[in-house]
This record gives sequence, C-alpha cells and structure tokens, in this order.
Amino acid sequence: MRIYRNLVLKPSILLRLSVLALASGLSVARANDSIAELATGGLVLTRSADIEMRSEDLYVSTREIRVTYHFFNTGPQDKTVTVAFPMPDITVKGPDDNISVPTENPENFLDFSTRADGRPVTTRVEQKVFAKGVDRTAELRKLGVPLQPALKATNDALDQVSHAQWGELSFMGLTDTEEFDDGSGVLIHLRPRWTLKTTYYFEQSFPAGREVVIEHRYKPSVGYSAGTALGSRQAAKESWYKEYQRKYCMDASFFGAIERAKLVAKSDFPPLEEQRLAYILTTGGNWAGPIRSFRLVVDKGDPQNLVSLCGDGVKKIAPTQFEIRKSDFIPTRDLDVLILTEHPQQ
Repeated sequence: MRIYRNLVLKPSILLRLSVLALASGLSVARANDSIAELATGGLVLTRSADIEMRSEDLYVSTREIRVTYHFFNTGPQDKTVTVAFPMPDITVKGPDDNISVPTENPENFLDFSTRADGRPVTTRVEQKVFAKGVDRTAELRKLGVPLQPALKATNDALDQVSHAQWGELSFMGLTDTEEFDDGSGVLIHLRPRWTLKTTYYFEQSFPAGREVVIEHRYKPSVGYSAGTALGSRQAAKESWYKEYQRKYCMDASFFGAIERAKLVAKSDFPPLEEQRLAYILTTGGNWAGPIRSFRLVVDKGDPQNLVSLCGDGVKKIAPTQFEIRKSDFIPTRDLDVLILTEHPQQ
C-alpha cells in the first residue's frame, strides 16, 4: 500500500447503495439530520457487439461530475442505438429521509446535460412513480403534484390537495401525514411516501469506422453530516464504523490526520464535517470489450480537506486532485469518496 498526503489507497471495494449516517460532533450516535447522497453513474448503451469504448475520462468533485467517452464503431455498418442515463431512484419513506438533491427542477434534478461530437443533445425523459410496487404516475399527474418527492414544491402541492382525497392517496401508499407548525400554527400536512424512477435517453448514431465523442456533466448528490464521529474509540465499536472503514478504505494515515485536528481543537471530536460522493462505475459494459483507456480524477475541493477512497495506482496531480489511470479496464467495482472539511467559521 502506498500512502499519499490526505489519501489512503487500498484495493477497491463494492459500493453499497444505502448510506449510513454519521454522528454530529456532539455525539457518537448516528445523526438523524445527516443528508444521504444518491449514487449516480454514467451512460448506458443498448448492447452492441460492434461499439467499443476507446476511452473514458471521469472527473468527480462535490461541485460537478464530468465524463467524456470516446466510442468507436468497429463494424461494417452504421449503428443507431439508445443511450440512456438512469438517474438514481428517489424514495421518501418517512420524515427522517433527508436526501441531497442539488436542484429544484422536478425532472432534471441533477442538472444533467449531454453533448455529442461537440453539439448539444436533446434528451427525452421518462419518469414513473411507484408506491407499494404499483405505478401511480397518472394519479399524481392528475392532481398536478410534482413527481419528485424530495422537493419543497411537491410538499406545497400536496398541501393543496383536498382532504377528501387524503384517504385514497394513503391507501395507495403515496402519502402519509405529519403534524407540525410551519409558521401558521400546528397543522396536519400530507407528505410524499413514494419512489421516483427517472431515465434520460436519446438516440445516437455511430457511423461505421468512425469515432464519436459523447460528453455529459451534472451536479452530484452530495451526502453531508454536520460533524463526524470518526476517530472516536466508542464509535469504533459500532457496525457503521466498520462499514465506513471498508467502504472508504481509511487507515492510520487518515485517522492520524483526524487525531491532529482533535488536538488542535482540544476536543474529543474533530472540528470536521463530512461530504460523501458515490459513483456507479458498473452501469457500463454494454460495449465491445474493455475500456481501452480509463482515467479518473477525484478533486477534494480544498488543499486542507481530508479525503479517503479505495483504489490503486493513484497519482497526485494537483494540490486537490488525484488521478487513477487504467488500460483495458472492465469496471467491476464502484467508487465511494469521503471528504472531511473544516467547520465553517462562525
């Protein structure tokens, strides 16, 4: 194992899509107010034996994810295939489900955009709502309720639904009720309890014997905790702590930096906040053969931030950036990134 400043390297591990919340700086218990990240990924092509991926260049940060693909049609005929970008499912089951959604756009909630050979691509979107395993999209559209359950606009629209319809919506598993004071007194509010599935897609032509460059970018869903219990001996005995060690490949170098932060702060807990990113590498593979050239750059945002992730062959290329290059790469594991940042000055 090679250790770089603020980066710990170990073999890759499998991403688990559910996210465990960490504790705030005042407690070693897992916090209720943590915000969970959504695991996102790249493009998915309809399977083709003739289209190979010559290269993939992936940039991951808390501000933006950018991916550039170089595809080549090795076959004797032009191919037109469906290219899809499956957005992560958004599920709200209860009042404690806090999900990081970077925009208020009910359809393009990750601000996703695509270009093919330098030209903007017009994508279509398919959205479906499920509750108790049944497609309930039509019911919500009829009521004029946004399909994205984690938006303020959705809650506002549900507040306008007639009380006479509450029972039916609850029976379908679409909604539940919560009682709280929103500034106008204690009232009972209708709240979403459904899953939204979203896919962006477009048709792309791949001329025989030619390369096609597809680029896409979007704002990531960044998990967040206002503090961290990492470095706590008591928390180290808990199952979520071991999962963090496995998921982010943290070791003595990373924990040493946390201990130094605690000493400077003269506190049992480090003055650090968590940011978490998850990227699904394994959604690909519907092209011919491995990725000839794969490049990953992880940007931790600030030179003082601590970052831990799993990988091998990492090279520090800038004060905040770390690079992994692979040849003939077949993705079999996904990427998780943990970034610890200093508490903002009050």
